[in-house]
Amino acid sequence: MTLRPAHEPVRPRPPAGFAVPVPKHSAPPVGAVSPVAVRAGCEFGLTALLLFLVVTAVRWLVGTGSPVAVVFGPPLATAVLGLVTGGLLTVLMVSSPGRCSGCHLNPAVTLALWRLGAFPGRDVAPYALAQLAGSLAGAWSAGALWGPAATGDPVRSASVRPDPAWSDAAVLGAEAVVLVGVTVMLAVFLSRPVGSRGLPYAVGVTTAVVIAVLGRSSGGSANPARQFGPAVLAGDVDRLWVYLLGPVLGAVLGAVLVDAVRCRRRSGAGPWAGAGPWTRVGPWAGVAPWAKVGPWPGFGPWSGVSPWAGLLRRSPLRRRCARGDGSPRR
Repeated sequence: MTLRPAHEPVRPRPPAGFAVPVPKHSAPPVGAVSPVAVRAGCEFGLTALLLFLVVTAVRWLVGTGSPVAVVFGPPLATAVLGLVTGGLLTVLMVSSPGRCSGCHLNPAVTLALWRLGAFPGRDVAPYALAQLAGSLAGAWSAGALWGPAATGDPVRSASVRPDPAWSDAAVLGAEAVVLVGVTVMLAVFLSRPVGSRGLPYAVGVTTAVVIAVLGRSSGGSANPARQFGPAVLAGDVDRLWVYLLGPVLGAVLGAVLVDAVRCRRRSGAGPWAGAGPWTRVGPWAGVAPWAKVGPWPGFGPWSGVSPWAGLLRRSPLRRRCARGDGSPRR
């Protein structure tokens, strides 16, 4: 007795030249993994936790009686604050709630990701509202815990205040420039599959550098949610519009810059294509005064008007070559 495979139903063979269609599993749209309410709730909780920890860090690093500020001075205390804030951002981004929502924690970052095509536009408003509400909740919680030490001077709920020598326009420009750089960094990291793994650490390092460099001059906020809650609770609303508008403008400008670079790469045009004397192929192509002119067609200013223009068309050699095998008669 011989063993035979189980009987399988006969399937018609497709005709020659045709491939069997293979069903494709379409990837779910961005933001379809979890409902927007769940992800916005994660953004609210993460932003509240971040602001609570930031106010706490400012209270113990910069506040009155802080050993770091007393021993090392305000500049070093600001640098330490930047390291702490950058580390907190990295930890929150790699956490489970951070992976669920994307851990933007910044309305300007949410706007930039939408403009870059990495985030659905319908979720921008819920995310921004959740981040601003989380900022209020986190700053209020820290003030309730630490009391006057966090709500009075110099902490004042960790509200960012620029140097008096900085005007509103200077602060607005600094905030916008920072977000332009952040948007370009996001585009570079998200353009490669392996880049998303290093993005939390890049964001943490960038935040630490911004706070250390700009913390004592422009404030180094670069985040509307970072300033919104502390400024409202502390009553520092005079320049709040600067810290809200600057990052948003930077996010939009950064996305426009990324789109322009993408269009250049897709078209294959160089940075000077279509402009200047080197248009298209060469330094003189199509625009030099001797193009398509001269005794050598395409090179001289007297083409078409010189005495020997068209001489080759009337030459006996050309007529004989056309009638015979290409060699003149002898």
